[in-house]
Amino acid sequence: MKTRNLIGAIGLGLALFGSQDAWALSCDEIMNMVNVNVPTSIVVQTMEDSGEQFSNEEIRCLINEGAPEDVVKTAKKMSSATAAPAETQRDERGDPEVQKREDDDWETTERIGESKKRRGSYDDLPEEGEGSSSDGSQCSNMVDDAVEAYKANKPLGASKMLFDLLEEGTCPDQTSRMHFYLGRALYDLEMFHSSQYYFMQVVKKGPANPYFAHALPKVVAIARYTGDDSELMRVVPKIPPDEYPRQAKNYLYYLMGVRLYDKDELSEARRYFGQISTKSDVYLKSKFFEGVIYNKQGRLKSAVKSFRDVYRDSSQVDIYTEQELAEVEDLADLSILNVARIYYSIQRYDEASKYYDLVPRESAYWAESLFESAWSSFLQNELNRTLGQVLTVRSPFYNDEEFIPEATVLRALTFFNLCEYSQVERELLAFESEVRPMHQELKDFVKQYSTNEGKALADQAYESYFEGVRRETVLPKSMFTKFLQNQDLYSLVRHLELMDEEERTIETQKALWRDTVGSHLKQILEQDRQRYKKRAGLVLLSEMARMANHLGDLLTQSEIIRFEVISAQRVDYDYKISAVDLVDSQDEALIDFATSVDFIYWPFNGEFWEDELGFYLYTEQGSCN
Repeated sequence: MKTRNLIGAIGLGLALFGSQDAWALSCDEIMNMVNVNVPTSIVVQTMEDSGEQFSNEEIRCLINEGAPEDVVKTAKKMSSATAAPAETQRDERGDPEVQKREDDDWETTERIGESKKRRGSYDDLPEEGEGSSSDGSQCSNMVDDAVEAYKANKPLGASKMLFDLLEEGTCPDQTSRMHFYLGRALYDLEMFHSSQYYFMQVVKKGPANPYFAHALPKVVAIARYTGDDSELMRVVPKIPPDEYPRQAKNYLYYLMGVRLYDKDELSEARRYFGQISTKSDVYLKSKFFEGVIYNKQGRLKSAVKSFRDVYRDSSQVDIYTEQELAEVEDLADLSILNVARIYYSIQRYDEASKYYDLVPRESAYWAESLFESAWSSFLQNELNRTLGQVLTVRSPFYNDEEFIPEATVLRALTFFNLCEYSQVERELLAFESEVRPMHQELKDFVKQYSTNEGKALADQAYESYFEGVRRETVLPKSMFTKFLQNQDLYSLVRHLELMDEEERTIETQKALWRDTVGSHLKQILEQDRQRYKKRAGLVLLSEMARMANHLGDLLTQSEIIRFEVISAQRVDYDYKISAVDLVDSQDEALIDFATSVDFIYWPFNGEFWEDELGFYLYTEQGSCN
């Protein structure tokens, strides 16, 4: 079969080479060639000769299927979005980074993953004479030489020359120029944190600096790569919106919207989100935030419309990297999940269940949506369906990924409604035995850092659980996965990991560079590492405190339910004593386990199979009188 497929794929390629007519290639046809080991060069040539314009859906399909990088790049190059390249012109400020487009002035976002292919092309650098202050002096000539070395694709040598000039302090009037080009050299060396440090030296001087409009978009690109906006958040509020560089304007609008949302200034936040171009790659995120804001304001119809728009438009956006694909898919799934939550909040549980069911099984949010759907089933008195959904959430497939202790409480409540009181008590006693030590550890740990002196040592809180020899803990891995759903914490952890990688990269360089420039960069990394660890520690402590409160509430609920069990058992015993004949007749009743002809019924034997997840259905009859 494999040989036959290979012959068929090669035959398709030969047919395309020999044909003058364009052949419409699909993602499946391309992957068929890839999967039977047709050389990538032939696949690419076949695509180019086909004349096909690939849609966003086809490019997304190629990324999902694991197509070679050259194949994906070729598809992007031949996409409809790039069929008519926009002409690069200068705007009224002489900024060559800006790309004028006939229909819109939306940003051309730089992506670090694409920067390598642009090396050797320096259209995005300030022209000499634009802030260079080159006056022919010996000092200016030395800076010019360093810049020329960078433009000659010698970033390592250029960075050494620029660093030496900065250390000597001989050209103070060209400090910004040297900071900018040193940042660019380190950027090309993929030392992104160090690069960010030097770009920020320019940005902090404000919009009047001639290199400001060129440095800020680079800081944006680095922040988007690391996922950490914390440095940008420190400076963006100080920059007037009309001074935002056009290449970074949409993302800075987005950051300001997020900042105002966090301060609960919802209307002002929505105003910033509303200024983001529909063609920007942060448009979907802004639309999602718009839905969240409408929901918080009680404008539920507007919220549902915004979330539906995100879901609808998610299939239309341009995708450039696997990370972007994952972000777009997550936004689409979260949008559906939020529509379900809105219907749940107004007690339209049937509608909520329909939307919960729309979250795909492969989604990162499927287990969460299934648990919430179980609550919807419970409130519709579909108790056997509730138990089946909870069974999936509690399966070993989600032990390390999902921390949903509430599932046990819901399971106990369901058995309580079925009058299975002994089962309820077993469930809750086991739950309390497992959760109480977690609750205690969280409370004790957070208390250590509750004072101002303790908060100053928050970097140690981070190190306790994320670095080195970690402390003994009863907290499960899934709880930390839950903590890392906090985007601020996740981005800081990722940034710290990238800083460690950067330090290892410095150590691999030549001794002359490593012991001078590299030594200085390591000092910067070490200073910033402690600052970032403290910030991450504070976020972690906040998440742990929230979790401690949540587990404390669940333990209280568990104790209340167990008290209710005792009361219900007393009533049940009284009833059975007064109706002995009825109880005996019920004990002899036969239970019919027949199922619909539309289903194949397999009794659960304690083994979980992935294809069965989400389809479990209990046949619990209950013991209620």
